[in-house]
Amino acid sequence: MLRHLIAAVTATFVATPLLAGEAITYTSADDFDDTVFSVESAILDAGLVIDFTSHTGDMLERTRGATGSDTMLFKHADIFNFCSASLSRKVMEADIMNVVHCPYRIFVMQKAGAEDVIVGFKSMPDGAMKEVEAFLDQIVKDALGL
Repeated sequence: MLRHLIAAVTATFVATPLLAGEAITYTSADDFDDTVFSVESAILDAGLVIDFTSHTGDMLERTRGATGSDTMLFKHADIFNFCSASLSRKVMEADIMNVVHCPYRIFVMQKAGAEDVIVGFKSMPDGAMKEVEAFLDQIVKDALGL
């Protein structure tokens, strides 16, 4: 059971950025720790509260042996979960099923063996959710000084 859950989580966080059009990404000029600090600060500066930080890279590395894998996926990978009450209300009033996109997430990752630190978020569907996509994009650009 745990092995299936870990495989599902791994597939979600690893495959999503590789699919064309599924993620919007930027490369940071800073190292991982400084980028994480910048992303956290940009989220907080936008008046939001980080509900949860998923240390996905640490979890995958910690459970690598238990899953029967010898592949190190990430040097680091964190995902920040947060929500905007006003923006969430707006997009869910437009379509109640937009609930599936909440909370919003921004990830910071560094692949194993790579120097580049990637920051990104899931591309949102057409319609009201494009406003959320623009909001996430602005937070990332603020974090990276773009």
